[in-house]
Amino acid sequence: MILTLKKSLEKLNFIQIIWLFLLPFLLGAFAVIGFAPYYIYSATIASLIGLFYIWYTAKTAKKAALSGFLYGLGLFGIGIYWIYISLHDFGGMPWWMAGFSTFTLCAFLSLFPAFVGYISKQSSNTSASTMMISAPIFWALSEWVRGWIFTGFPWLTVGYSQVPNSPLTGFMPIIGVYGVSLIMLFIASLIAYCFVNAKRTIAITGRNSIAIVICIGIIGGLLKLVEWTTPINAPITAALLQGNISQDMKWSPEIADQTLKSYLEMVQQSKAKLIVMPETALPMLVNEIPSQYVKALKDHAVNNHGDILIGTVEGFAGESPSEPHQYFNSMLSIGSATTQSYRKSHLVPFGEFIPLKNIFGWIYRDWLNIPLSDLSRGSLTQQPIEIAGQKVAVNICYEDVFGEEIIRQLPQASLLVNASNDAWYGGSPAAHQHMQFSQARAIETGRVVLRATNTGATAMIDPHGKVIAHAPHFTKTTLNVSVQGYAGSTPYVRWGNWPVLILLWVGIIFLLYKSWLKRRNS
Repeated sequence: MILTLKKSLEKLNFIQIIWLFLLPFLLGAFAVIGFAPYYIYSATIASLIGLFYIWYTAKTAKKAALSGFLYGLGLFGIGIYWIYISLHDFGGMPWWMAGFSTFTLCAFLSLFPAFVGYISKQSSNTSASTMMISAPIFWALSEWVRGWIFTGFPWLTVGYSQVPNSPLTGFMPIIGVYGVSLIMLFIASLIAYCFVNAKRTIAITGRNSIAIVICIGIIGGLLKLVEWTTPINAPITAALLQGNISQDMKWSPEIADQTLKSYLEMVQQSKAKLIVMPETALPMLVNEIPSQYVKALKDHAVNNHGDILIGTVEGFAGESPSEPHQYFNSMLSIGSATTQSYRKSHLVPFGEFIPLKNIFGWIYRDWLNIPLSDLSRGSLTQQPIEIAGQKVAVNICYEDVFGEEIIRQLPQASLLVNASNDAWYGGSPAAHQHMQFSQARAIETGRVVLRATNTGATAMIDPHGKVIAHAPHFTKTTLNVSVQGYAGSTPYVRWGNWPVLILLWVGIIFLLYKSWLKRRNS
């Protein structure tokens, strides 16, 4: 195999090597600036145009797969390099193992665009017009699969790059982020097709393509003006606490009392009706929190005629001595309303639970120092928490990357709250990217999103995905905002991803039928 690869490379000239290897990687890396904190949404579309052009002109399906894989390495290698920071800097994993693990994840994710390149080229039978349809369909379908396979990792789904300023986000309350991905992929594919066939199609197809793109942009822009949900009741005051507790010290018993004191001071300085702490703000089990401390929090919330959401860990003994204890990453309400809790249900593999523990358990025992790495899952059918005059749909950390899961608590909820701790990723773009995904959830649901985080991005996002208030990162601060609750349902809240999935499968059936007709007539 090595000799075969060597002979193949010898046949390629310098320009061909750049075209096959370097350019796809650079295009993937360039796509990253469409995401936060850069928000240059046209960059991701431009990078996809370049990739589709390479696919159209590729001689074989294998070369299309290779360019797709290298594009993925550029996109994910640059876009989620911060996984290394969490594993090495804060998890204590040796640098070489952290680097290998990060690369392995990026390589796995890169298999998705590689598969799209291969199957699109293979199924098109060298027809660029067929590939113009198949590539967007298979890519959007692969993103949906990436969102659930092995518990899912939909980070950097290309539709997020359009949030919040692109006209295409007007489609998001209807068909969600995967639908926006499909539309932008179709635009990129159409433009790339025009470049490939520039000489014979510039007069007709080129003009038609421009008209189609303009129409899509106009329709999306008009849809952004639609108010899918309506305000209910009077706005309430809310305080989002950002404790700025260093991740390498967060779970240290030596500073636990200092952490408790810090958050109590922040709470007592607030007059807000709803006070929200970050994920696991209090680094101990609920039953280990001093009763006087809980009383002080409750008394203050009652004096404010409101409630406090605290991030903590709930622990329960098994029903029998043979059953293990259960621990939940939870948000617990304290105050005027009855105490209620939300328990995180979508856990991070290798971060919050150990898949295939018999195989991978040694990694945690010997190499990693990640607290709460074997949690239990909360129920999938949890309902909004009724506090501070609102019905609050709580989600914890990267749960809000899964739009189809957020809508489980809608349309009952009037407000979305995300409690996170992105301190694991240092000063990387991870926290900004995470906030962009929260912006997408606001658009899909037509709800305000409140984000309370340990080090950032603590923010308030309006139903159109605009960041109304944003606390500075890595600063101990309280973000005070006025929050309006909303009622009603967007089409996405009613139907979730089903309209897009049906459209994708109809497209695949059409491609199969077209392929069958071609074989029958040949």
